[in-house]
Amino acid sequence: MKDKVPATMAIRALRAAQVAFEPHAYAWVAHGGTRASSAALGVDEHAVIKTLIFEDERAAPLCVLMHGDREVSAKQLARTIGCKSVAPCTPAVADRHSGYQVGGTSPFGLRRAMPLFMERSILALARIYINGGARGLLVALAPAEVVRVLAPTLVDAATDGR
Repeated sequence: MKDKVPATMAIRALRAAQVAFEPHAYAWVAHGGTRASSAALGVDEHAVIKTLIFEDERAAPLCVLMHGDREVSAKQLARTIGCKSVAPCTPAVADRHSGYQVGGTSPFGLRRAMPLFMERSILALARIYINGGARGLLVALAPAEVVRVLAPTLVDAATDGR
């Protein structure tokens, strides 16, 4: 399958960093989110990691990695990183900051360098499924590889939110 993987910015970044990963293509569903992708791949939604683009009070972008079955507590995240406030970007602004379409945003190969925050409990998982830079493409890898390649700041900002 390696030859059939689209050469997204994320896939190129993963290969350049010599990350061991397995691509998983699925039928992308608009507004389906991690619930749809986890069901399509038959994996626990907790192991599907969302890549979210937020902005702080100065409109500076930041990237947050969160479990698919959890939400980001913006208040807790802002407090943890020393900002007055943070909020999710609109899809158009997120696309501009990341270089990806919402629904296909990967933390690998971002267009613009930005602070990266990862929910600490993600490290407890043996394997995660994270976007490969296109709608309908997740890559499975060890969470330690995210830490090795991207050096995210670990945070405790998860809330059930549902």
